[in-house]
Formats: sequence, C-alpha cells, structure tokens
Amino acid sequence: MSKRRFLKISMKFITGIGLLVSPMFSWIRLVRAKVQKIILPKNFPRKDLVDKNPADLDTYHLDITPLKDFETMGITDQETDLDNWRLKVEGLVERPFRLTYSQILTLPTIERNVLLICPGFFANHGRWKGFSMTTLLETAKIKDGATLVTFRGPEGNYEKTERFYLKDVLSNKVFLAYEVNGKPLPKKHGFPLRVVAEGHYGFNWVKYVHKVSCD
Repeated sequence: MSKRRFLKISMKFITGIGLLVSPMFSWIRLVRAKVQKIILPKNFPRKDLVDKNPADLDTYHLDITPLKDFETMGITDQETDLDNWRLKVEGLVERPFRLTYSQILTLPTIERNVLLICPGFFANHGRWKGFSMTTLLETAKIKDGATLVTFRGPEGNYEKTERFYLKDVLSNKVFLAYEVNGKPLPKKHGFPLRVVAEGHYGFNWVKYVHKVSCD
C-alpha cells in the first residue's frame, strides 16, 4: 500500500470516529452539567442558601417560603396608579404596543417555583405566577438581530435596567410575575410586575417593571 493511500484511509477512519464521538461528548457534557447541580433536600435551611449561586442549585424538593417571611431590598414603597400605568413593549420589534394591567391578566399564564437569592442577605423560594414573554414578543414580532431583552422599572428617578439573553426569555427561564404564593404581588415586592429570573441573583429581578424592549 502506498503512503498516500495509507494516509487517506487513516484520515477517513479518524473522521468517522470523530463523528461518532462528538455527539457522545456533547451528551456527556449535558449530563455532567445537570449532575453538578446541588440537589437541595426538603427543609434545607434558608440561611444556608444566602451565599450560594442559584444557577448551581436543584430546588425541586425545596420548601416554599411563606410570604410573611419574604425579605426584600431596594425600593419598597413605589406607588402605581393602575388607571394610568401601562406595560410598554418596544425596541427591535415591528409592532410596539402597550398593555393595561387588566389586559395582562388575560395573557396565558405561567406558574413556577423559583429561588431568589440576594447574596449574603436572604433567600426566598416562591411560587411565582405571571405570563410567558414568548406570547408578548410573538405579538410584537421581534426583528432580526435582536439578541437581548431589557426590563426597566420603576418609572422615574430610581429606574433600574437589567438585560437577559433572548433565548433565556423565550425558554421561560425569565418571565414577569404579578402573583407570588397565590397572592397578588405585594407593593414592596414590585407590584404590579416584577422579573422572575431562574438561576440569576435577586438584584437582576427588576421590580415595578413598566417597560420591556428587545435589543
């Protein structure tokens, strides 16, 4: 066999092995990412969560924190006049629009248990109810090139801005909530809308949201 033919056969063999092994390694990486999450047992002390990264935790078995025990930081007394308040949807979209609070309550709902950690201070594990951003953004028709979704609130001098990847928003890892633990969102926790962001620290969970924009 000539050297050239030997090399050609060898390269085909190596390429074939690569095609077989690559999906296997991708699967291994996926499994490893899931395995590396810390599974929290029922009754895990909340005080032991405050220094952990929520992205590293499997909270499936974790108890729901009673609403009376919820802690919070930042602005807690923002007043919202629902007669004039509107959620604005704009940015890189073909159809910007506004919604009243009553209209928001008619959107398809999403309800999930998500852990909020304010590092070094407190942890709240709540049952959050709101709406999927997918419906909202499909109505607005996202333009090509948009990769981020920005949430702003409250309106005024203390407005806070946080951006999330569009893919995380469309997968419902990030959504807007108007209820927690079966109760309307209390004023101090961001009424009428606040961001719920799975795997993100609490300072990313914008309260009193009044504007959503695609960037």
